[in-house]
Amino acid sequence: MAGDHVPPVAVARQAEKGLTLREKFKRGGTQIGVARARDLKNRIHLSPDTIKRMSSYFSRHKVDKRAKNFGDDDNPSAGYIAWLLWGGDAGRDWVEKQKEKLET
Repeated sequence: MAGDHVPPVAVARQAEKGLTLREKFKRGGTQIGVARARDLKNRIHLSPDTIKRMSSYFSRHKVDKRAKNFGDDDNPSAGYIAWLLWGGDAGRDWVEKQKEKLET
């Protein structure tokens, strides 16, 4: 069980995209989000607590997807960049599967 919380490549790519957009546009995410993105990008094994925190992030921030320019790579909303830092939709889907494993 310990070795299965390694982010898949799709999640790593979304986090890397978030870091790139944040650097380019100078907005989106917090230092915690940046640290999370680095871990995801580098496919570092995540603790059960981190999985739960990621799940909470996605639950709290799903409203960000309704913002203007969410998903626009040419002029991204800060919320879109932050969402990517946490692994984007791929991260949300993956983390929910990981959380289910923890609860069984």
